[in-house]
Amino acid sequence: QAWNDLRLVVAHDPVTAATKTRQRNERIDALTRQADQWTGKLTDQDEGVKHRGRKLSDSGAKARFYHAVSEAHLSRIIKVDLAEELFSYHIDDKAKRLAEMMDGKLLLVTNAEGLSAQNVIQRYKSLADIERGFKVLKSEIEIGPVYHRLPERIRAHASICFMALILHRVMRSRLKAADVGYTPERALEQLQRIQHHRVRLNGGEPVTGVSTLSTEQHEVLHALGIEKPAAPEQLALL
Repeated sequence: QAWNDLRLVVAHDPVTAATKTRQRNERIDALTRQADQWTGKLTDQDEGVKHRGRKLSDSGAKARFYHAVSEAHLSRIIKVDLAEELFSYHIDDKAKRLAEMMDGKLLLVTNAEGLSAQNVIQRYKSLADIERGFKVLKSEIEIGPVYHRLPERIRAHASICFMALILHRVMRSRLKAADVGYTPERALEQLQRIQHHRVRLNGGEPVTGVSTLSTEQHEVLHALGIEKPAAPEQLALL
């Protein structure tokens, strides 16, 4: 598809589209149910009906509902009438249809003429994957900037970063395949709690041991295909 002398490539995933639409509708339904409860409470208060808890005001209901809508990233669809004296809102059906139309779609603009639409999508996903890798290095792996002068130190630093990223990818892949619900970061948090101890009592021979593993740590090790850490003499520590 031509667009401003460039190519416009659109990819559509119907499964992702259906999931996103369903999730959005669930959030909208939850918010509107809450708004209806507040509206009913405000009406009852006006009629003299008392409810348990603090009295609700129209301005307070507007502020709370507007905050909830903003937190759910639905302010383009659910419009809170802030200028009105009474608490009210409405659903922007046009904005809702537009959001549903964009669900599951990836739009790319390119000047590459020699690539098929499928290749354009693959190239973009590869680039996005590389960018995610840099983000992981800076955030989850927390590799800070180091200024090197000698070429061999630069290569060593780059190699360490690359190996750390590969290990992160392998962990993510294995955890996802095992369907244990852990991210690499959460898995590492669990594994970091495993301790190795060396104890000497009354001048006797030292005894070494590994702290007793929790259920979560067992799950992570099993998902990663790693044997349980052990010492020559196991000492269970509570």
